[in-house]
Amino acid sequence: MAATILIADDDAVQRRLVENMVQKCGYEPLVVDSGDAAIAALTASETQAIDAVVLDLVMPGLDGLGVLAKIREAGLTVPVIVQTAHGGIDNVVSAMRAGAQDFVVKPVGFERLQVSLRNALNASALKGELQRIRHSREGRLTFSDIITRSEAMAGVLRTAQKAASSTIPVLIEGESGVGKELFARAIHGSGERKARPFVAVNCGAIPDNLVESILFGHEKGAFTGATERHQGKFVEAHGGTLFLDEVGELPLATQVKLLRALQEGTVEAVGGRKPVKVDVRIISATNRKLLDLVKGGQFREDLFYRLHVLPLTIPALRQRREDIPHLLRHFLARFCAEENRNITGISGEAMAHLSQLDWPGNIRQLENTVYRAVVMSDGDQLALADFPQGTAHPVAEGKSLQGEPLVVSPSTAPAMISGNEIPVTVSLPTAGGLAMLNAAGEVRPLEDLENEIIRFAISHYRGQMSEVARRLKIGRSTLYRKLDEAAAGARASDAT
Repeated sequence: MAATILIADDDAVQRRLVENMVQKCGYEPLVVDSGDAAIAALTASETQAIDAVVLDLVMPGLDGLGVLAKIREAGLTVPVIVQTAHGGIDNVVSAMRAGAQDFVVKPVGFERLQVSLRNALNASALKGELQRIRHSREGRLTFSDIITRSEAMAGVLRTAQKAASSTIPVLIEGESGVGKELFARAIHGSGERKARPFVAVNCGAIPDNLVESILFGHEKGAFTGATERHQGKFVEAHGGTLFLDEVGELPLATQVKLLRALQEGTVEAVGGRKPVKVDVRIISATNRKLLDLVKGGQFREDLFYRLHVLPLTIPALRQRREDIPHLLRHFLARFCAEENRNITGISGEAMAHLSQLDWPGNIRQLENTVYRAVVMSDGDQLALADFPQGTAHPVAEGKSLQGEPLVVSPSTAPAMISGNEIPVTVSLPTAGGLAMLNAAGEVRPLEDLENEIIRFAISHYRGQMSEVARRLKIGRSTLYRKLDEAAAGARASDAT
């Protein structure tokens, strides 16, 4: 599924023009005619996910700056490209300060819009991936950190979001690598317990003789090697969430004690004499069918019904292939940044082939495949030969290896835009052509020259205010102050 671009413009001709260009770029357009409609589309849970916005600054009712303010208030991270044909550079600066990522001038050319959209999507992908990593380390993952555009995932997400607002036990089922722990962390990070601990336990990785000690703790001297007191994962997760991954691997003897802990809300350490009261939210996960284990006598039926209160089944990656391009974009942006590689994208042939594979290891396998390709590739674009794990699986007969290439860094993108692409109230000078005299032959005021230089620098560096301030050798606060003073002076002149 292609990225979805929201186009907000009250001018029907401009809407149609931008819509055609967005389609030509290979993206899916979503068109609205007002700022209020744009906010409704961005915040509506039942609508398709929006990857970027092309926003007109001047609209009746809620204008572009108002839309940017509401986007910021709602905590949305969608990149916004503003369109303008009115006013001066001050409007552009205001939009950039309000959160816009880029701007274009009406009527925008196809190549200019294509570059701007590519840059916006790539920056958003990298920002999202870095944010996801940071949130994971800090225990603050939410459902916005889950990358999906699949209809098969929509129902799962809705159920998980409802579960987050309660303490209902959740059992997450799915194949290895589909993201079960990511969902568990998102449920925790979106609920009332998000400020409390999230403790994950891989039940399949603990030796049978240590399971009880790890979960419930032990007293000093309780067994050989118990040289110190250990509080256990239940006590560690008190007030928060305990995630039991691969819960089907627990020994039967431990299952009995786990059931008792869930029923009574207390745990008793190995060698302990007094039960300890605990308050934990239980989320469990398994890549096996627990009901089959129950029928085979490997899992207690009463424990099963304690854990299986709200089941969530995450589809395998082969059941939601439309997510593959989006996952590839995010992983490629992340690993290129980590490995300091300048890779411009993935070829259409490779994209088609990667989308046809079954991915038995699911998202984890896809992530590792991209990582290897980024490290081992010698070119500036990943080709089919850069994915030997994938090419080992033959393509089904009759299937074409022609697909849409994934472009993450346009090789022909201009480093900067010229000054005549930005609407300004005075003509911008070319380099070395700053006029010192006015029409009457008088030396122009220093203030006018300074404002003109600042406007030229902003246009030259495409609204990158940090770079403008650095090149002018002034602080950002000073730069903004001078812009505000210039705007106030212009308004005063207009009033007189």
